[in-house]
Amino acid sequence: MRIGNAVGAVAGALADTLTKSGIGATADFARRRLTGDYRLDEFGLDEHLLESVILPALRPLSELWFRIQVDGVENIPESGAALIVANHAGVVPLDGLMLQLVVHDRHPGQRALRLLAADLVFELPILGELARKAGHTHACAAHAEQLLRTGALTGVFPEGFKGVGKPYSERYKLQRFGRGGFVSAAVRTGVPIIPCSIVGSEEIYPKLADIKPLARLLSLPYFPVTPLFPHLGVLGCIPLPSKWYIEFGESLSTGVYGPETAYDPMIMFEVTDRVRSTIQQMLYKRLTERRGPLTGGLGRRGFRPPLLST
Repeated sequence: MRIGNAVGAVAGALADTLTKSGIGATADFARRRLTGDYRLDEFGLDEHLLESVILPALRPLSELWFRIQVDGVENIPESGAALIVANHAGVVPLDGLMLQLVVHDRHPGQRALRLLAADLVFELPILGELARKAGHTHACAAHAEQLLRTGALTGVFPEGFKGVGKPYSERYKLQRFGRGGFVSAAVRTGVPIIPCSIVGSEEIYPKLADIKPLARLLSLPYFPVTPLFPHLGVLGCIPLPSKWYIEFGESLSTGVYGPETAYDPMIMFEVTDRVRSTIQQMLYKRLTERRGPLTGGLGRRGFRPPLLST
């Protein structure tokens, strides 16, 4: 019953958003799209579409379904480049969209977050083009450095598919952070690194198994089996209404390193490991305070995740 009520609330909020936009706003949107009165940047970002359609469509999911609580937004600079590094999970990477939304909505300057995404995202029909228009670009050090040099607030999920597709039994246990390409980009540009922890995303689609033959057939990194999918078909694609907590930690300065150190693999490994350890401890701290994945709520009697004792 609670889930049914929540679905109704999300649908109602989305309808209200569309209604409040008014006929005039809708006509103006259509006029600008038809006349080409909008622009794309070199990576394909369409700010008009992002602010008018994409972010408003995500707000009901964020505010009513996941009920996202945000802490530490003051650690994001008011202007200038910075690199937000976050954990990745959930089978379907909704955490990237939610992170982009809360940075825009909760930061006083309504800053746009440019996300670095896997190549597979841009190969998907329709979704790939929408990702570009939302400001996402290929996850590589060259693109990260290019964005940072323009002063963009940039986000990266170093775990990649290893994180988003890990089994539920390994929830909130950070996977390997690649080769530290994001760190070298930050060091070369001298921008701060902001560690970010996301709690709640692991529970939206608990991955119980992986049908690897189907994954290979469809050229996917995995084909998940969850408590609801594929047994319930389309209904199984509805994410569980877990309570989310997104926290931005204190920034880690890269100014103490010279640009030449970006080519020193040992130093880059050390900084990468420091960022990873910081995020892991942020996750552990939140998990020990959380009462439950669906109801949320923090308290002194929060459960202790099994992975903390290993």
